[in-house]
Amino acid sequence: MSNYGNLPAPSPEGGLSRYLQQIRKFPLLEPEEEYMLAKRWVEEQDTEAAHRMVTSHLRLAAKIAMGYRGYGLPQAEVISEANVGLMQAVKRFDPEKGFRLATYAMWWIRASIQEYILRSWSLVKMGTTSGQKKLFFNLRKAKSRIGALEDGDLRPEHVTKIATDLGVTETEVISMNRRLSGGDASLNATVGSEGEGTMQWQDWLEDEDADQAGDYAERDELEARRALLASAMDVLNDREKDILTQRRLSDQTVTLEDLSSQYDVSRERIRQIEVRAFEKLQKRMRDLAREQGMLAQA
Repeated sequence: MSNYGNLPAPSPEGGLSRYLQQIRKFPLLEPEEEYMLAKRWVEEQDTEAAHRMVTSHLRLAAKIAMGYRGYGLPQAEVISEANVGLMQAVKRFDPEKGFRLATYAMWWIRASIQEYILRSWSLVKMGTTSGQKKLFFNLRKAKSRIGALEDGDLRPEHVTKIATDLGVTETEVISMNRRLSGGDASLNATVGSEGEGTMQWQDWLEDEDADQAGDYAERDELEARRALLASAMDVLNDREKDILTQRRLSDQTVTLEDLSSQYDVSRERIRQIEVRAFEKLQKRMRDLAREQGMLAQA
């Protein structure tokens, strides 16, 4: 059961481009089909059902893994770790929660990749602050936002901007950039060994089917968060629910004055109820997300 049947495996020997071509052959699942397969796995431990759920999401795992290239680690190993996270997600997936597997799996995939990277980098193994770990995984995104994509040292103003945005020191930004900037893979670089064609990273990223996998994950994530909010609201009593809805969840915010008149209490009392209700809701949402695996990412 540990490998859900025979899965294609990325490896330098087999050629990464060959693996990417292989996993394109597995069709995506329609919602009803995914639900029935998940039910068969949960109720009957049907490994064939689990295998189909895993293979139909291998493209999603590979696409997420490619977002972590540039850490100086073999891409085939990063994808393999992504697949481990995917299998963990399938193992724990509950179709009755109302989420699609892609939404649930993306957190497990990212967590598995990040844990692998953290284990592999001596800088992190030696012990770093939470800010440095945040910088480790967000430096490229921060550079992209300000257009600082060239190799080499960052300009002073870019260093200052990134340090401020990520809450770290400028020295940490400079040091991390020097460690990571040499490992970025070009999108024009070929994938695989000679004799396997001239497939490039950008060819894979632009694949229409792979985009579909990412698209439905993003679409379902919004639906998942809405469902999570609806479930978490049950922790509130009727008055808390009404006040919080009118104050924070409505298109037009109702004033404290109006609510104090409605409930015949002071404005300060309404404010206290609102704050307490919001804190209760946040805690409940965190608990539910953790139970459902949505906080698995580092």
